[in-house]
Amino acid sequence: MSDNQQTRAGVLFAIAAYTMWGIAPIYFKALTFIPAAEILMHRVVWSVLVLVLLIVGLKSIGKVQSALRSPRVILTLFVAGILLAGNWLLFIWAVNNDHLLEASLGYYINPLINVFLGRLFLGERLNRVQQLAVAIAMIGVGLLVISYGQLPWIALTLASSFSIYGLLRKQVAVDSMPGLFIETSMMLPAALIYWLFFASDTANLSQNSLSLNALLLFAGVLTTAPLLCFTAAARRIKYSTLGMFQYIGPSLMFLLAILVYDEPMSEARLLTFALVWSALAMYTYDSVNRMRKERKIKRQAQRPV
Repeated sequence: MSDNQQTRAGVLFAIAAYTMWGIAPIYFKALTFIPAAEILMHRVVWSVLVLVLLIVGLKSIGKVQSALRSPRVILTLFVAGILLAGNWLLFIWAVNNDHLLEASLGYYINPLINVFLGRLFLGERLNRVQQLAVAIAMIGVGLLVISYGQLPWIALTLASSFSIYGLLRKQVAVDSMPGLFIETSMMLPAALIYWLFFASDTANLSQNSLSLNALLLFAGVLTTAPLLCFTAAARRIKYSTLGMFQYIGPSLMFLLAILVYDEPMSEARLLTFALVWSALAMYTYDSVNRMRKERKIKRQAQRPV
């Protein structure tokens, strides 16, 4: 696959991942009567099951075995799994306790941390237009932070944990599906212990309605699909570019919080919404132009003299 095809695929994977994450609160709101830790338990257990089926069906067992031969990969995925579990737990708790706007703030901040980590660890650089786009986004996020009047710990924890998770996943040469399977499998013992000793009555699937059990089992698909898309995107496009697509998710959460769940909205939040989408449009326009110029140069270079 050529570089341009890799980039296009990465962009599509990123859009798919962030759209699914953006509408995920609808699912968690349907489970507000279940503790956040128990929902996390279901996410882990059913994700492992879905991934086992996918890995066997797609004959990817060899990739899992190859990854498990490297102590460095195992350690990196273990740390990534811990970060991911913490991020999941806090996000579920925030959504089900009417903090969806602060969760969306966290994912607005997340791309800025991605850019910082990309520059710090990956040597990535932004051109002037991209720098301006990031600056506009920072102004918008800054307005949200100021409007809180206090340190938004939920937002900052969500943003930093997922940024570091993405960076770690980009550093290991493991495909998205085997890597996610190893991560969730490492969480599985803790999830099973919780199920056996700490879970509520709804954890007994034999006593639930068919609709509730279907909703709980769907946690595996809801968890697996966007993460597979995200890790596939992270391996195909620049980390700073990936970060800019992050605005899709929080924007959808923002709309859900205001239009569906009636969380209070201030003028600062509304202005931030406009600023970050302006920044995304500017960044995307510049990236598309650069891609077109690169393709044109390659075509000219391939023409016979």
